[in-house]
Amino acid sequence: MHIIWTILIGFIAGLLARAVLPGNNSMGFILTAVLGIAGSLVATYAGQAMGWYAAGAGAGFIASVVGAAVLLGAWHLVSR
Repeated sequence: MHIIWTILIGFIAGLLARAVLPGNNSMGFILTAVLGIAGSLVATYAGQAMGWYAAGAGAGFIASVVGAAVLLGAWHLVSR
């Protein structure tokens, strides 16, 4: 059940990141979910490295959206 929640929250975070950043975001369901999940992982590891989160603690939903937006922005810069 945990994996299903991770995919669902990742998809929602990916959708919000795509809505926040302008540009051509032609991704499907799977890539949007992967973007949100990867954004959550980036936010978690960056937060743990900066001392914001304890070891083993995950990032919150807002941090996941911000992480996904950062990844999407980096993708737009690389793909140009």
